Amino acid sequence: MDNYHVCRLAVAPIRKEPSDKSEIVSQLLLGDRVEVLEKTEKWCLIKTHHDNYEGWMDYKQLQKISDLQFHDEKAFSNLTPFQLDNTLIASNGTKYYLSPGSTLPYFENGFCYVGDERFEVTSKPFIPSKNDFKLNVEQSAKFFENTPYLWGGRTFFGIDCSGFVQIVYKLNGIQIKRDASQQAEQGEIVDFLASALLGDLAFFDNEDGKITHVGLMLSNDKIIHSAGKVRIDPIDDQGIYNAELGKYTHKLRIIKRFV
Repeated sequence: MDNYHVCRLAVAPIRKEPSDKSEIVSQLLLGDRVEVLEKTEKWCLIKTHHDNYEGWMDYKQLQKISDLQFHDEKAFSNLTPFQLDNTLIASNGTKYYLSPGSTLPYFENGFCYVGDERFEVTSKPFIPSKNDFKLNVEQSAKFFENTPYLWGGRTFFGIDCSGFVQIVYKLNGIQIKRDASQQAEQGEIVDFLASALLGDLAFFDNEDGKITHVGLMLSNDKIIHSAGKVRIDPIDDQGIYNAELGKYTHKLRIIKRFV
């Protein structure tokens, strides 16, 4: 079975069940690689290469690639930068508008390739480095400020809390898992909120003790997170305080450091 594929659209939904009515659990961005585990006529069960996330996709939104291409990490290292205009021009002249942090496979001399299809890249791609994490992470996170909250979202047209921190980290050269509960199992524990630094991730739980929310610390008393929209709120030992609502909205559970 030819089970290696790459996303050929700017953004494509990953669903819980093989149906257009099923909830979106995540999204693929252009250039994201997947392994196809199962296939029906229209739908396929996929596992993402970047975070081992499983879900169902419309097979037409994928492009088959070889085993060799799938495992060629260097070919998938260029990303679209922090700007609104990340346009790709297909060979037939039509355009694709990409969100920041999309992957540009086999980028060279102003072109990238998705399978055999060649695209002209109008923006200047970059290869992220975690060496500059502290320098760039705040600016990266603030780029998404006011992006609407969208369950399963990973773009600046709609993003969820864990998708937000995942893409900000990706743009700074760090790969983390997809969901807040999975991300909370990674990184090193920061013992006290007072010790939190720029770029640390704070996790929040519900009444049942399940981790349901994550945000990125801007300092030890300020957090940027996706709740309604990507917003900056004060945080203390109790959790996130929303001044607009005049109440605490998320209960702090744990802080983790990744860099």
